[in-house]
Amino acid sequence: MTIALIAHDAKKELMVQFCIAYCGILSRYHLCATGTTGKVVGEATGLPIQKYFSGSQGGGEQIAAKIACNEVDVLLFFRDPNLRNPDQNDVTLLRLCDVHNVPMATNIATAEALIMALERGDLDWREIGNPAF
Repeated sequence: MTIALIAHDAKKELMVQFCIAYCGILSRYHLCATGTTGKVVGEATGLPIQKYFSGSQGGGEQIAAKIACNEVDVLLFFRDPNLRNPDQNDVTLLRLCDVHNVPMATNIATAEALIMALERGDLDWREIGNPAF
């Protein structure tokens, strides 16, 4: 299972603190991230993280491509809600998660809920196929 990490500049420290707090759970999964987010989280936690380009250089698009190819299972995207004009690439990431049924968290409260669901095994549905609703 692959977890992608992205954080806007104003949320990078929050992502670091989150990953420190849940390092034990995150260490059981393959992690990927945009460049700067991956760098700061990796340095703070020691977790191995596959790093793509920084967000401004196309890292978000690289992760979006992985989502579109069903190669990302969970997205933790700590967005800055105070940005006046959301980047179109951010909107694309959110849309792709909806299209491909990828659970995503855009804030710490939802990220904690997803991490606890992972811990319980509630998000292993991809391995057994989509559940019937």
